[in-house]
Amino acid sequence: MARSWATLGIDLHLELTGSGGLRRGLTDALRDAVRTGRLAPGTRLPSSRSLAADLGLARNTVAEAYADLVAEGWLTARQGSGTRVAPHGTSAPAAPAPPTPARIPARPRYDLVPGTPDLAAFPRAEWLKAARRALATAPFHALGYGDPRGRPELRAALAGYLARARGVRAAPDTIVVTAGFSHALTVLGTVLRAREVRTVAVESYGLDVHWALLRDAGLATPALPYDDLGTDPGEPGEAGAVLLTPAHQFPMGTPLHPDRRSAVVAWARRTGGLILEDDYDGEFRYDRQPVGALQGLAPDRVVYLGTASKSLAPGLRLGWMVLPPDLAAEAASAKGRVDTVGALDQLTLAEFLTSGAYDRHVRSARLRYRRRRDALATAVAERAPDVRVTGIAAGLHAVLRLPAGTEESVVQAAAWQGLALHGLSFHRHPQAPTAPLDALVVGYGTPPDSAWAGALEALCRVLP
Repeated sequence: MARSWATLGIDLHLELTGSGGLRRGLTDALRDAVRTGRLAPGTRLPSSRSLAADLGLARNTVAEAYADLVAEGWLTARQGSGTRVAPHGTSAPAAPAPPTPARIPARPRYDLVPGTPDLAAFPRAEWLKAARRALATAPFHALGYGDPRGRPELRAALAGYLARARGVRAAPDTIVVTAGFSHALTVLGTVLRAREVRTVAVESYGLDVHWALLRDAGLATPALPYDDLGTDPGEPGEAGAVLLTPAHQFPMGTPLHPDRRSAVVAWARRTGGLILEDDYDGEFRYDRQPVGALQGLAPDRVVYLGTASKSLAPGLRLGWMVLPPDLAAEAASAKGRVDTVGALDQLTLAEFLTSGAYDRHVRSARLRYRRRRDALATAVAERAPDVRVTGIAAGLHAVLRLPAGTEESVVQAAAWQGLALHGLSFHRHPQAPTAPLDALVVGYGTPPDSAWAGALEALCRVLP
């Protein structure tokens, strides 16, 4: 019974010219593939029977072509190991040297840059269990081109979890799953421009990559004032939207003052403006129950943005938007006609949420990070009395207020000791209307447990 070419050996693409006979054409094609590097040294070639069937040639023709190239030194043939491309030979010219790779900077000995959780603590075993259950029960069509809003299983799980844990008023149809916060912000930039919004007011301190994404969408990003009560949304000028981190401001570490929460909601309702709520590490409050999401006060005026980047790992690339009903369809359209987030990862996160594994992991992480923050505050009080740990007991980072004029020298000293560290100025908006402050933003969630004690000691050595 004749076998299909698809069942025989390895795939090998050859261009046979046909000039000079089939044997010569095959010999020339194989020689050219080796000479140009398309067949790397050591590559095992198909058997003469398989290649003959693939090319529609007589087996003897292939065997004779192989023999010719073995004699010339292009191929080698040994009993039991088949026919392979020769590892080197006098006939084949040396391959061009690869380009010199760009120099990769040496990794710091200790890393206290904020924005990353302890990746060594990722719950691999529980995640693997969830992935197996999700894959075992997933309908076959879940592996096809999906709804741009995301898998319905994940949207339903998120609606239940966010309502229970963060006070978010959500329905699965108003949730759009994204590949992280930056992806969500890019989608929202497109939606806002289509709605003829031209300005999104942002906080005086934050992440420049977020401001850049909004500017790339054609939106202006003026900075809001910051004072002892935190960000002051006030009356954000001509802005059609504001981007805030109400639960735990990044990086200053303060929640949005209750009076200002009410004021910005009143502004949005009065003007038709939108509030983009970045719930940055909102689940990690250590001294009391986390403050509820701002979205719960005005679900028709707030776009709630969350991710698994701080609670699990940024490499998962899983985030979500809870949108006012009239915006959900626009956001799904702006995201694209098919889902852009892996279906299996979505199904795994849905299982992780509904099984209770997510809650267990967050509680465990909350305890670990609280201990680290307490150790940081104690060490700073003992070793550097002129430095103050500020902000609420929450999140994965703390702000250390420094004596005036010392931030630059401390950051430089940290670099000399192999300690990666950000000064507060790194996160300051170029047009911030408030005077700059000297401080450090210490990401105590970043190091693995094995490196935490060393990182804390290195930090204390460079404090003034």
